[in-house]
Amino acid sequence: MKRVFIVHGWSSNPTKDWHPWLKRALEKKGFEVFVPAMPDTDHPKIETWVPFLAKQVGKPDENTFLVGHSVGCQTILRFLERAKGEVGGCVFVGGWFSLRGLETKDEIRIAKPWLEIPINFEKARRAAGKVVAIFSDNDPYVPLSNMKLFEQNLGAKIVLESKKGHFTDEDGVRELPAVVSELLKLVK
Repeated sequence: MKRVFIVHGWSSNPTKDWHPWLKRALEKKGFEVFVPAMPDTDHPKIETWVPFLAKQVGKPDENTFLVGHSVGCQTILRFLERAKGEVGGCVFVGGWFSLRGLETKDEIRIAKPWLEIPINFEKARRAAGKVVAIFSDNDPYVPLSNMKLFEQNLGAKIVLESKKGHFTDEDGVRELPAVVSELLKLVK
């Protein structure tokens, strides 16, 4: 059976944003879907999130697919650079290698390691299978320059959505059909 792991973003959880909708939509298509509650979601750390995801996924294979949102995308990439095996594909939503709009010292401190500790893109790309990266033209945190970085570093197909903000409940995004559509293309 094809497995999908949805990795939520910073200060989110499995019941927020478009994650519950996506889980139901993919289950209707015959996928086994997991949306783990990432640890200490208000203070995501590489050293806790990546091993936590690795434990959830177990042994990755061609029937494993990963969907990330925001820092969840970084988590997936950092998992993949260390993975023993390859996955069938990844869909990244609002992923970033640079950020804007961080307002507090705490936000800057939390984001700093994610922004500064390098990712081995060669290893991540090899383990990622096919990659799709979805962005919004009015994301307050993710500059559109990230599109080129996902394309260059990971060979990602880029999808640009209109007026979806950072793809959160606050942006009114409770469904995200593009993820289902792109994931189904990766499975074929």
